[in-house]
Amino acid sequence: MAAVFAGAGSVTAMAETADTAAAETQAESQAAKPAPAEFAHITSCEVTGGNQVSIKGQMEGSWSDPAYYDNYLYLFEMKPYQRDLKGRTDYAAWITKGDELSFQLPLNHGTQEDRLYSSFVVAVYDGSEYTIVSNEAYVANPESVAKYTDPYKTAQTKKGLLIQTTPAMLSDAFSLGVNHVIVNIPFNHILGSGIDYEYDGKTYHFNKDVLAVYDDTIKRMSEKDMTVTAVILNGWNDSTPQLYYPGVTKQPASVANYYGFHVATEEGYESLRAIAAFLADRYGRKSSPYGRVSNWVIGNEINNQLWNYMGPMSLESYINEYQRAFRVFYTAIRSTSQSSRVFFSTDYNWMHEADGSLTYNAKDLLDAFNNQMIPGGSMDWGLAYHPYSIPLTEPEFWNDRETGLIKDDASSPVVNMLNLSVLTDYLQQAQFRTRSGEVRHVILSEQGFTSTSATRGTTEDLQAAAIAYAYYIADSNPYIDAFIMSRQVDAPSEMAASQAFGLWHCDTSKTNDIVATMQKPSWLVYKNIDNKASTLETTEKYKALIGISKWSDVVPNFRWKSLEK
Repeated sequence: MAAVFAGAGSVTAMAETADTAAAETQAESQAAKPAPAEFAHITSCEVTGGNQVSIKGQMEGSWSDPAYYDNYLYLFEMKPYQRDLKGRTDYAAWITKGDELSFQLPLNHGTQEDRLYSSFVVAVYDGSEYTIVSNEAYVANPESVAKYTDPYKTAQTKKGLLIQTTPAMLSDAFSLGVNHVIVNIPFNHILGSGIDYEYDGKTYHFNKDVLAVYDDTIKRMSEKDMTVTAVILNGWNDSTPQLYYPGVTKQPASVANYYGFHVATEEGYESLRAIAAFLADRYGRKSSPYGRVSNWVIGNEINNQLWNYMGPMSLESYINEYQRAFRVFYTAIRSTSQSSRVFFSTDYNWMHEADGSLTYNAKDLLDAFNNQMIPGGSMDWGLAYHPYSIPLTEPEFWNDRETGLIKDDASSPVVNMLNLSVLTDYLQQAQFRTRSGEVRHVILSEQGFTSTSATRGTTEDLQAAAIAYAYYIADSNPYIDAFIMSRQVDAPSEMAASQAFGLWHCDTSKTNDIVATMQKPSWLVYKNIDNKASTLETTEKYKALIGISKWSDVVPNFRWKSLEK
């Protein structure tokens, strides 16, 4: 037995020696192998003819050494959760080097082999593995296969409001003449049972009772000719772990109110895609019996992970993950409703209070999002911005320069209503424009001005003045599409922090509910603010609080300048 073991040991040792030598030889070969020399620049990736994906580009550099690489270029399809070609041999097409860089593949839309959400890369082969030698390109025109082609729902004015959805408060919003409304839709609320939805060959289940409430709200708003903006949020739900970024666990409210969307796993991607398509299908057309959503905001204030938690990571990594998910939303929405607009959201911390791990400068995030998007194919994304006063506990944003945080150029720590043109000027730069050369759509989807100062108590007239001044600034800026106030009614939880943003007071004894009690002066201001016949008369008394004699003295390109006395 001893001899047998010794022999076996000798054989094992010899095998290990041989394996080691082979590994060393392979490592030496790999080290000697030159990197690929060519670059396949994919310049277009589009749906053509309704059922084909056409991919075109041009070659740059010289061909790789034929002693190491073969004479072909291989096209690979990448699902959003696939990040490399490791172990893959399933190329979708190939051409001979020197041929035109052009491929056509079946779209397979509406099947489990749907390529609408895929990206594509070109690779070379060295006999053992494929190496990517191109940019990663996505289908850039998902709207070309949209089944709903209604024109965009353009509002009559920019006036908007987050509405309490009780019948009385809906009626109040109609009295105010609101044209834009916000609806928050958390994913964790709408999944359940009662509604079955099939997408790309799989069936998904949604909560019929919860959706009935959204249906009723969105329908009534649509019937009153309001432009509806839906903010899509990802709250925690123990039964849907696939909706959270791998490794993320439930966090205390001080760390995460909502969680980031992701497509880093196959299940996460398929769930997100199906939910996005379901919502777009349900609310994506003018004739929908459930009402129509025209604007979709993916997440809230994504430059702060308190609202979009994915765990500590660099800005580049964070945007890489967020943008992949955003692109799936974008594709699902635009391939269903051709004219729908898709936005991401930031707060006003333009170059302020960023730690680079959980919070990021809004300017840096805009740059990173745009820079990462361009090689993969343009999207007509928009920005939903939140230009509150600083601090939130004082309404006079016209005095915000005293904080030292307001400047009139792109180095400003904060961009809010006082220096809003910094934002719109920045987005007018060539690199930020859409494929057609237009400045991107911007909506001011959340801002409010308190009627209770942290230092002085009641400031209702100052709130009214702030709302008038802020609305005039937004209304007179041609690059702002909407001005949406954050509260119709004060919220007890916010009042405790001197953030009484509503047009109505609330019943403070009802701490777990929002119940309107009495209108503030700001209610009448907001009602008349967009009415040519009464706007200047209504806001006249508030100019003295700001210290001005004419609105046109402080509002660039003031819309009603010709009517001023």
